[in-house]
Amino acid sequence: MGLRYLALGDSYTIGEAVAVEGRWPHQLASRLRAEGIDLDDPWTIATTGWTTDELDAAIDEAAPQGPYDFASLLIGVNNQYRGRDPGNYADEFAALLDRAIGFAGARADRVLVLSIPDWGVTPFAAASGRDTSAIARELDAYNAAARAACEARGVAFVDITAVSRERGAEPDMLAEDGLHPSALMYAEWTRLALPVARRLLQPSHGNAKDDA
Repeated sequence: MGLRYLALGDSYTIGEAVAVEGRWPHQLASRLRAEGIDLDDPWTIATTGWTTDELDAAIDEAAPQGPYDFASLLIGVNNQYRGRDPGNYADEFAALLDRAIGFAGARADRVLVLSIPDWGVTPFAAASGRDTSAIARELDAYNAAARAACEARGVAFVDITAVSRERGAEPDMLAEDGLHPSALMYAEWTRLALPVARRLLQPSHGNAKDDA
């Protein structure tokens, strides 16, 4: 049995509209195994549409049994989509982050957070009539809150928002719904997360305090 991995999130973690092996947590585990780090495929608690409070309730229901050797967290896009206040997100995200640390055996240095991608660049957003610059501003505020919570706890934070903005409108980077990422976009996220996860899972690793 390899290292145990718990992945927490929403559609971006469950990989809406892509095969299981195309999800970024599964791609990450596969890449790490190829490098000799025996990380199991994740046990995933994630569903399309979940907000922070819904993920929190789902964790209660699923009752994951730690400790896990590694945990990841990516949550918040649906809070923004529903127009929730960034301050409320900051509080609920911080509580989820504390839970993730607890599941990782109280080791903040075994938790990885990915930033929220910018869905405002997608064809779905363009067709929705929503203000895409407002989406970007709101997501920046959400991501700033998540980064601050991570820095306060010594948790690694990986920014995938930039690549989502640079390439998120490309047809190959989108699932058929024109909103969710394709496996190719998830591969870009994996590329950014890989060196950080590798560092966190090295046997000699001490504390993680920085991002990619």
